Amino acid sequence: MRWLTLWIDLRPEALDAVTAMLSALGIDSLRIEDEEEFREFLEQNREAWDYVDEGLEAEMRGRCRVTFYLPENEQGFSQLAQSRIALQSLREAHPEFGPLLLELETVEEDDWANSWKQYYKPIPVGDRLLIVPQWETADPGDRTPVVLDPGLTFGTGEHETTRLCLEILDQWVQGGERMLDVGCGSGILSIAAVRLGAASALAVDIDETCRRVARENAALNGIGPDRCTVLTGDLLSDPDLRRRIGGGYDLVCANIVADVILRLAPVLPDLLAPGGRWICSGVIDTRAQEVRAGLRSAGLDVQKTRTDRGWYAFAGTVSER
Repeated sequence: MRWLTLWIDLRPEALDAVTAMLSALGIDSLRIEDEEEFREFLEQNREAWDYVDEGLEAEMRGRCRVTFYLPENEQGFSQLAQSRIALQSLREAHPEFGPLLLELETVEEDDWANSWKQYYKPIPVGDRLLIVPQWETADPGDRTPVVLDPGLTFGTGEHETTRLCLEILDQWVQGGERMLDVGCGSGILSIAAVRLGAASALAVDIDETCRRVARENAALNGIGPDRCTVLTGDLLSDPDLRRRIGGGYDLVCANIVADVILRLAPVLPDLLAPGGRWICSGVIDTRAQEVRAGLRSAGLDVQKTRTDRGWYAFAGTVSER
């Protein structure tokens, strides 16, 4: 039997959370390498050498890697897909853990790309939407299909935070709206809004990869740059980008993390048109009260609260003054 060798490079403070995540997926045979282990090894065997190579010390500084093995069969690829989805959730809950990238060897990249795709299936969302992976065929019936290839970005419709946003968009988009999508990832929210009838969407993300992927996904749905524009940058720290984005949006969506939502909240009223609506998601339950209070302090009226498996989304309008 052939085996997949996988590893996750992470910060030491993320180690417990990552090993617990893998254990929950039935992956318990792990090899853990970190600086502390290296230091203990040096201390226990100090009689074996007079000095340690500086390059080796530098290589181990701050290092923490979790390595595990999965069989190269249907079960292994299933666990691999589950690991990838679980890491997305962990990244959203703990941005301080860093990127938490999953890497592997023993299979070609194309083989991996095609193997994990079988575990993403069409997902009905709300009353009107059907999220369809590019490599799947599905009869949408009365639903509006959104075709998606997430690549390496966040936003497949699988995760609770994305689904909560989509459910609210499904209710609120009636046609003709201008939408701003902050932290667009794969572009799924912008594309869904336009497919539901929004006149246009402006999608923004700090990751250049998201810009490319979101544009490609828009094209998969027959949406050109005249209706879905994708920009790269941080509207909170880049004044030129902020001026380019402007305001007067009927809908502003931010599926990101609690800390960024709290920073974005005071800016939301200036981004919205009179009577415009906002949606914020990506809030873990332990931060929900804090974020709700922060939104209200910024002059935002929380009219909808939706939750799913410990994740929260808030939505509403600007409070009357």
